Amino acid sequence: MDILDSVVVGAGQAGLSASYHLVRRGVEHVVLDADEAPGGAWQHRWDSLSMDDVHGIAELPDATRPTDHGRANTVVPAYFGDYEAAHGLPVLRPVRVDEVRDAGDGLLEVVSGARSWTTRTLVNATGTWTQPFVPHYPGVETFAGTQLHTHDYGGPAAFAGRRVVVVGGGASAVQLLGEIAPVAADTLWVTRRPPVWRTDEFTPEVGRAAVALVEDRVRRGLPPASVVSVTGLALREQEREAERLGAYTRRPMFVAVEPDGVRMPDGSLWRSDVILWATGFRPAVAHLAPLHLRSPHGGIQLDGTTAVADPRVQLVGYGPSASTIGANRAGRVAARSVARTLAGQLSSVSSA
Repeated sequence: MDILDSVVVGAGQAGLSASYHLVRRGVEHVVLDADEAPGGAWQHRWDSLSMDDVHGIAELPDATRPTDHGRANTVVPAYFGDYEAAHGLPVLRPVRVDEVRDAGDGLLEVVSGARSWTTRTLVNATGTWTQPFVPHYPGVETFAGTQLHTHDYGGPAAFAGRRVVVVGGGASAVQLLGEIAPVAADTLWVTRRPPVWRTDEFTPEVGRAAVALVEDRVRRGLPPASVVSVTGLALREQEREAERLGAYTRRPMFVAVEPDGVRMPDGSLWRSDVILWATGFRPAVAHLAPLHLRSPHGGIQLDGTTAVADPRVQLVGYGPSASTIGANRAGRVAARSVARTLAGQLSSVSSA
C-alpha cells in the first residue's frame, strides 16, 4: 500500500498555495480537484464579472498577480493553470472526493468512487462554491416564476423586463442588483436584517480587524461568518445607476411565497417573475463527516488551520481564509502544520 505524506482536496487559491508550500518542504502529496480544468470556483462565475469588479486577486506564492482586466472566469483559471504547470504541482482531476475516513494506524483514507488514497495528513481546501444556501420559506415550492441562486447567475440579460426579488444582505446581492436593476422592469431587495453600510475607508487595518473577528469564531468552534458581514457594504461606481433607480431601498423579508410573487409583512403581494437567492454559501465539508470534526457549536474548531478534533487535518479556505489573501497565508500555515505533524508521527514511531 502506497502511503502519501499528505493529500490536498481542492485546487483553488488555498489548495494551490498549500501545495506550493508542501512542495517546498519536500512533502510527498497529491492535489485532488473535482473540476475538469484549473480555476477553482472562478471558472464558474458569470461572464459579466470582470477583474475590475473583484478588485483583482492576491498573487499566489512566488508569482505575479494577473493584470488583465477581462472576465474573471477566464483570467483567473488561466492564471491558476499556468501556476500549476510552472511549479509542477501534483494536481489530479477530475477527482471528486466522496469521504475521508480513519484508516487505522494513524492514517487517513481519501475515497473517490472506486479509487482511494492513503495519507498521513489532509489539507482540505474545498471552499464553499459547491454548497449554495437557500433558506426555506412557506410556499416557496408553489412559485410559478423562476428561482435561482447566485451560484447559477449567468448575467443581467435574463432579467430584462422582468420583476425581480433579490434576497440577501451581502456583497453579492448588492453587486447583482447593480447589474439587474437597470434592465429589469422592477426590483425588490429584501433582507432579514437592515444592511450595514460602510462609510469609512476600507484600509488594511480594517481588513485585518475583520479577519480577526472571523478567526475568533472558528477558534471557538462556531460556524464561520463571512468577512463582509463584519466589514459592511459599500457601493461601487458601476452600482450608482441602480442606486438612482432606488434598487437599494431595502425591505424586510417576505413572510411567504405564492405562485405570483411574495407576501410582505404588511399583507401586500409583490408580484414577481424571478426570485434570486443571494443568500450565500456554506463550507463544502460533508466529505469530512466520518472524522467527526464539528464542535457542539456547529462549526469545526480550528487552532490556526489545524482541526482541534483531529490534528491530522488542516482546513484552508475556511472561515477567515475564505479569500484570496487569507488563502495564501493559510496555505503556508497549513504546510508548516503538516510538516510538524509528520515530524511528530516519525518521532513516535522512532521511540516506540
